Formats: sequence, C-alpha cells, structure tokens
Amino acid sequence: MTKPTTTNSGIPVESDNESLTAGATGPILLHDHYLIEKLAQFNRERVPERVVHAKGAGAYGELVVTADVSRFTKAKLFQPGARTESLVRFSTVAGEQGSPDTWRDPRGFAVKFYTEDGNYDLVGNNTPVFFIKDPIKFPDFIRSQKRLPGSGLRDHHMQWDFWTLRPESAHQVTWLMGDRGIPKTYRHMDGFGSHTYQWINAAGERFWVKYHFKTDQGIDYLTQDEADRVAGTDPDYHRKDLWNSIENGDFPSWTLHVQVMPVAEAETYRFNPFDLTKVWSQRDYPLIEVGKWTLNRNPGNYFVDIEQAAFEPSNTVPGIGFSPDKMLLGRVFAYADAHRYRVGTNYAQLPPNRARAAEVNSYSKEGAMRFDYNDANTPVYAPNSYGGPHAEPELAPDGGRWDFDPTMVRAGYLQHAEDGDFTQPGTLVREVLSDEQRDRLVGNIVGHVLDGVEEPVLSRVFEYWRNVDAELGKRVEDGVRAGLDES
Repeated sequence: MTKPTTTNSGIPVESDNESLTAGATGPILLHDHYLIEKLAQFNRERVPERVVHAKGAGAYGELVVTADVSRFTKAKLFQPGARTESLVRFSTVAGEQGSPDTWRDPRGFAVKFYTEDGNYDLVGNNTPVFFIKDPIKFPDFIRSQKRLPGSGLRDHHMQWDFWTLRPESAHQVTWLMGDRGIPKTYRHMDGFGSHTYQWINAAGERFWVKYHFKTDQGIDYLTQDEADRVAGTDPDYHRKDLWNSIENGDFPSWTLHVQVMPVAEAETYRFNPFDLTKVWSQRDYPLIEVGKWTLNRNPGNYFVDIEQAAFEPSNTVPGIGFSPDKMLLGRVFAYADAHRYRVGTNYAQLPPNRARAAEVNSYSKEGAMRFDYNDANTPVYAPNSYGGPHAEPELAPDGGRWDFDPTMVRAGYLQHAEDGDFTQPGTLVREVLSDEQRDRLVGNIVGHVLDGVEEPVLSRVFEYWRNVDAELGKRVEDGVRAGLDES
C-alpha cells in the first residue's frame, strides 16, 4: 500500500502532478497552496555553503579506547575501555560545493565526539601544521586561495604572492606540494588535531597535547596526472569511495595517538609548542597510543547529517582545554559564529549537533527555527530563586586556563577603598537627591514591587534598599507592607 503525499503539515494533497488552473488552458491559481509550498521550499532548500571547507563527505563512527592515558586526562571519553559515538566530516579547503575532490589542497578532518559530558569537537586537518600562525591573517590567506574578483578564476599567482610574502607558510606549502597534497582517498590519509591542546588529569595536573589519527589503511596518494584525470571524470571520487567502503562493510579505521608535553618543558622547548606552523619532534615526544577509531555508518541523509553538521573548537569537555595557540583561540570564536550565520542561531538543536547524553540546561531562548525548549516554569534568567539551572564550576571544563603569566581568571574588578556596590547609590540618595526626589524614588519602588513581587524575593528587595540607605530601605518596606495590607 502506497503512502499518500501530504503537505509539510501532514495534509493529504489532491495531486502531485498537475497544478490548479482556471480551466484546462487557463492560468495557474495562487491558492494552489501545495504548488506554492513546493516551489517556495525548493527556492530555499540550500543553506549558504561554508566559506571554507565547502566540499566534503562524512560518516558516523566510534572511538574505542584501548590504552590507559588517564594519567594525563580525566576526560571520560579517553578512559580505558570507553566507547564514544562520533561524526566526522572530511573536506577540501578552498574549493566550492561542486569542485572536484582531487584538487591539490589540504583536507579538513573534523570529528565530533558525543560524550556523556556534552559534545567534544576536534577540528583539524590531514596535515599537522598550517599556513599561518595568527588568526588576523586567516581572511587574507583564504581569499588568496579562492578566486579573482574580476574573472572569477582561481589564480596560482595570487596564492604564491601570499605564500612568499608570509614565509611562515613554507612548512605547510611543503606538505601541500608533496605526495600528501592529494590523498588517494579519505581513507588513505592521516588526521591531526594540528593545534596544541591541553589535557588535565584527575589530580589537576596539566599537559600540552597534540592528536594524531594514523590511518590503518596506509598512506596512499594520487599523482598530479591521476588527480587531473579523475577531476574530469569522477569529481566526487573521494565522497563516493567513503560511502561505498562503509556501505560494503569495509569500515575504515584509524589508530589515535597523542604526543604529550609536560607544561614545565614548554617554555624552553626548541620550537614554540603553540606555533601552528611547527611540529613537535617525535624523538622528543613519542606517540602514545590511545585507541581505535572506526567509521561504521553512512549518513541517513547527506544534507541533514553532514551539510548541517557544525564543528567548533569551543566544544570541550572536562579534562580537555585550550592552549595559547593563537590560531586555536581565534577559531574558538570564529567557528560557532559561522554556524549561527550559515545554519541558524539554533543549529545546536539539529540532529548531527545535538548532545546525545548530556542534559542540556541552557538559558538560550527563541530565535529562528527553535523547537526545543525548557519547561514553562523554568526561569529564563539567572540568577533566580526558583530552581533554574545554575553554574557549577566543579563540573565545567577547566581547560581555558594556564599557569604562566598572564594567568586567566574569572574575577570581578579589583576593589578599591570605596568600591562597595552600595556606596555610590547611597551617596546619590543622601547627598544628591532632594527631599521631593527621594519621595518619588520611594513611591516608584513601592509601586513597582507591589506589582507581583513575592517572597523570598520580597525580603531581598527590602535588604537591597537598606544596604543602599537604611532610611530609604525602611520607607520602602513600610510602603510595601502597607500596600499589601490594603490589598
């Protein structure tokens, strides 16, 4: 039995083949709402493509921890035996949605781990380094790799003009122009977190760390001639290969390793450990095995699962944090902001981005396309007196800090001699306002409070104004009590 065609609201439609017209030869009628819905939906069915990493492919998988790295991190997904569902998106960097998979370009290697403490996003590339070391140069770099404003053509001259004026690019350009500049498939390339990250163990000790996903299929590549031929005959070559391998049960896998640097060694290491154009020598910091990461499920719908997927380095979990890597810190802002523009402000509610196990207790509200929400009795502001969520620092990731100068803290202003919160408002009441102004102030406060303020907040209101000025506080309380008695 076939299913009836319906509108997006579930209403059966009369025809999916002919529009409603004024007679067989007359014009189409505007009140054919299903026709209008189909055309309007079609006009809007694409979100803006990513400014970078527009062309890609992805799949779901699982990380299984096979070693013990708990001495370095308390992150639950990296504890012995832990199994964590994940989503990956591989991509080219400079090409647009329809560009060939086999252009010479770095490949994005972005992984989302759905942990019980929330999503952890590791957004890297298939190279351990990058072209630049400061985020202020990122827009310039990307524009130099895109297209000329006049002709709309890609231009190697523009690329090399930028690279040669920024000698820090030499390490990445060497990778790019070598064999690994065009991987044979996504399955035949390594992945790297690229940046330096921070791990924190259960005792509070901190370490610097770099991630390495080593392909179990072996490194393989295309020559330039092979890549050019494939670009003209099979532009979705890498996307097709990944899909087919998983569909056929040939699940690709990688062995996850890390390099770990004690914090005390960072200042004197022979390379700046936070410079994204540098690597750490594996002779100095050997690879430490963590576990096996396997891709075992294709997306159910490419647009829903991959095109709407939003990876952001700002997503960390307890036991993992940032480093002074300037490029990383710039990306912490830029990626989430890009998703709000490209997908929409409520992108985190969509299936590929939704936290799987963590309870989401956010004060975010409203905005386009919002469909998840708190109970109506939950306050929409913080702090509150009615059981709304509140920050618990002991549960939150603590990796946004490091111990050398300047250290980072969450603190208010340093208090000077007369910096109490109530000092200046008290002076205003006693020394600036006239008697008539104080009378109106009391009246305004009393009228405002009588309009719905209840205990225990009411008692705090009285204390609040007593702290500003004892006499003012007494007048406010007397006025409110009298108003309550009258009602």
